[in-house]
Amino acid sequence: MKVIANNKIILASESPRRKELFSRLGVPFEVKASGIKEEIEGELPPEEFALAIATKKADEIVQRNKEAIVIAADTTVYLGETLLSKPVDNNQAREFLRALSGKEHRVITGVSIRGAGLSIGFAETTTVTFYELTDDQIDAYVATGDSLDKAGAYGIQTLGGMFVEKINGDYNSVVGLPLSRLFHTLLTLNVIQIDKEDFL
Repeated sequence: MKVIANNKIILASESPRRKELFSRLGVPFEVKASGIKEEIEGELPPEEFALAIATKKADEIVQRNKEAIVIAADTTVYLGETLLSKPVDNNQAREFLRALSGKEHRVITGVSIRGAGLSIGFAETTTVTFYELTDDQIDAYVATGDSLDKAGAYGIQTLGGMFVEKINGDYNSVVGLPLSRLFHTLLTLNVIQIDKEDFL
């Protein structure tokens, strides 16, 4: 299946995981990382928080690229109502993983699509359950350095995925981009289309 982009597309992310996921669509796109602080004033529900950060990222890029469609995403991890962001150091990474051990948590990815007259957003929530983890398992994983750039201190697509007992929802959203939902949203908005000649 061949997909065509009807607009210039910018992915507002420095995440190699989001870049790899989006590249599966096979359409041309640029990557421009937003330099914003991932902070929002006031308390917001988890889904609104993730979407607000994604929108903040997109808006920063749209200001300098008004002709393009800018897509930004932000992934958050919540244990109950507690936000587990990217750990500041290995000690905090261990604390997060101990807290997640044997429990169910939510991974929420907010997606914002801005520019060229569009202002659309959504949040995708996936439930993830961890096995019971030993301190040795946690220490060995944290020692790889994989925890520090990931919300919740783990990557489901790396060795952190060995801690996951089950998920309920979109795996790609946990990685960082709910690609299927984004694909159908972009089709609906006519940002992309399926090449009909591909069927001939």
